[in-house]
Amino acid sequence: MAEAYERFRPGYGAELFDTVTEYAGRPVRTALEIGAGTGKATRLFAERGVAVTATEPDGAMLAELRKRVPTGVRTVQAAFEDLRPGETYGLVYAAAALHWTEPEGRWSRMAALLEAGGVFACVGGPVELADPAVEEAVRAARAPFLESDDVPSPDGTPPEQAMQWPGTELQRSEWFGDVRQTVIERRFTMTAHEFVGYLSTVSAYLQLPDPVREQVFDRIVQVLPETVGIAADITVHLARRLGANA
Repeated sequence: MAEAYERFRPGYGAELFDTVTEYAGRPVRTALEIGAGTGKATRLFAERGVAVTATEPDGAMLAELRKRVPTGVRTVQAAFEDLRPGETYGLVYAAAALHWTEPEGRWSRMAALLEAGGVFACVGGPVELADPAVEEAVRAARAPFLESDDVPSPDGTPPEQAMQWPGTELQRSEWFGDVRQTVIERRFTMTAHEFVGYLSTVSAYLQLPDPVREQVFDRIVQVLPETVGIAADITVHLARRLGANA
């Protein structure tokens, strides 16, 4: 799975780094990454001079990350909940990983890892077929086995609401202020094989029994053109750690 994640999940471009650092309003020298996976976002920050500590609970993911990131990246095999307060960072961020963390105590733990005035960033967003007709064909193909492959909002925020999760939680948190939400447009093409490879990393499909999952993928491949347009806009949530007297 780690190899498939690295091969088929899209990476992140310079605009994300610029968005985070512009919001920070000062140089970002140190960062802690939560759920780093194979290091796609790790590379973005580390290659631009940020001293990144990448945390990831899965050993196979972390092994893949270590093959691909700059040598200065520090790695820690741990879930977010197992990180112990001590060192603090100018930036704590999660890329397509925050929804795996436990809600209880999430923001107090996050705040304990940040310097006063430090920045929290959450990056995520669905990878979707850009052509509605192709999307509908895929939906019909998987329907007998899987109604939806969407990741629902962890706090139940409806999709039409302007502020989405985790911005909704950050706005209610006593630890954070200046909550912002911005969207970075991301468009590209994939082959049919690559798109199914991406689906093989999505939790809705991973939860299916192996024979059923293979059957679903066979049905999807049959309705896909050779190449597909992808809309994979990145939603970025940013917030600033409040000082003790804020």
